[in-house]
Amino acid sequence: MESTIIIVFVVGYLAITLEHNIKIDKLIPALVMMALSWGLISLGIDTFSQWFDSTNHGLIDDYISLNHDNRMHLLEETLLHHLGKTAEILVFLLGAMTIVEIIDYFDGFSTIKSFIKTKRRIRILWIFSLFAFGLSAIIDNLTATIVLISILQKIIRDRSIRIWYAGLIIIAANAGGAWSPIGDVTTTMLWIGNKVSIGHLIGYLLLPSLVCMIIPTFIASFLPAFKGTIEVEENENDKPRSNFSSTMLFLGLSAIISVPIFKVITHLPPYVGMMLALGIVAIFAEIYSNSKFSLTLIDDESAKNAHHSPVHHSLSKIELPSILFFLGILMAVAALESLGILFDFASTLKENTPMLGTEMSSNNVSDLVIILLGVGSAVIDNVPLVAASLGMFSEPLDNELWHFIAYSAGTGGSMLIIGSAAGVVAMGMEKIDFFWYLKKIGWLALVGFLAGAIVFFFTRTLF
Repeated sequence: MESTIIIVFVVGYLAITLEHNIKIDKLIPALVMMALSWGLISLGIDTFSQWFDSTNHGLIDDYISLNHDNRMHLLEETLLHHLGKTAEILVFLLGAMTIVEIIDYFDGFSTIKSFIKTKRRIRILWIFSLFAFGLSAIIDNLTATIVLISILQKIIRDRSIRIWYAGLIIIAANAGGAWSPIGDVTTTMLWIGNKVSIGHLIGYLLLPSLVCMIIPTFIASFLPAFKGTIEVEENENDKPRSNFSSTMLFLGLSAIISVPIFKVITHLPPYVGMMLALGIVAIFAEIYSNSKFSLTLIDDESAKNAHHSPVHHSLSKIELPSILFFLGILMAVAALESLGILFDFASTLKENTPMLGTEMSSNNVSDLVIILLGVGSAVIDNVPLVAASLGMFSEPLDNELWHFIAYSAGTGGSMLIIGSAAGVVAMGMEKIDFFWYLKKIGWLALVGFLAGAIVFFFTRTLF
């Protein structure tokens, strides 16, 4: 039965990886894979010889002696445990996505566009790279990429030039998301899973992530695509900005930033703080919305806006397919973890992997393995890779292994355009060709990834 479950997982994984080839959204195989895996576990519960206790990070000693009813009870408890942990991540993401959509409702991100006054291509490159690096640490790399490419489309009309900027935005956004607990889904998973703390995460990864962004941007500055000047155009069809756009931008970003502070003070899970942040932002959104539309109803558009809530509007625009994908893939990986498959794989890996370089603290995992995980995240979605690592390793809070995993999984995906959520969304927005990205941008991402990894080997000695 274990072999059948592994086959289901592998087939589902391939379907996720090849979603652009088979024309099936990755959330569908993720959900099917999750349901089939747990269904097969339930049907074959009496055939398994071991069971992994996620709470204590070890195999249950007397599992083989349990009868059918006790095993089913253990299955239900384990399923509920994993659903609860997964729900923490999903609720957190729902809150963050809604806040970002509320900011966009008030056209808050247009404030960023006002900072771009130069016509020199190199300066525009550095401005967008720095914005992507900083913004992704606050609103996550996926949303930062969407926002910045949307702004890019308004100021640079030539697509052949714009896709070069989009490629560097992907690298910068993924680098910026790696060092922040709210900057990337995988880093959020490690933070919520109590594998990394905010202080150590920033201390370990800020400098490596910065190098991962700076080196490719610096090299790109010498490429022909970023030489000369460009005419920054204003679109006459752009809607006038809301009077509250800047206010909602800073309020929303401040609310998201306050979530880690709330966790440190209260010791409550991050999703509680995110719900508080969403509630506060929603209050001001409703007040500002009423102020904006209640004085006069000049035209049909104003009348339409006056009769709907900005919060309801924002909730209708969040990426629910992404939420369902995370649910499916995290619960599918949890099925493999519960059977002890990931635990056994980790044990084999530790025993047979030769050490190359510095030993990772108290464990026997080589740096090469984590680097390969980063390279693998360019081919395979980094969410299941990190989810698998949570079940494979039992190192304590803030062990350097977790921080290196956060860096590798977060930045390694930049090497292929399908290797990260930021890359996939940029591919869709700009119709970037897979092989064009591989040839023109992939090598820059690889150089940045390796440079940042080398810097990490230094920063980890400081803690």
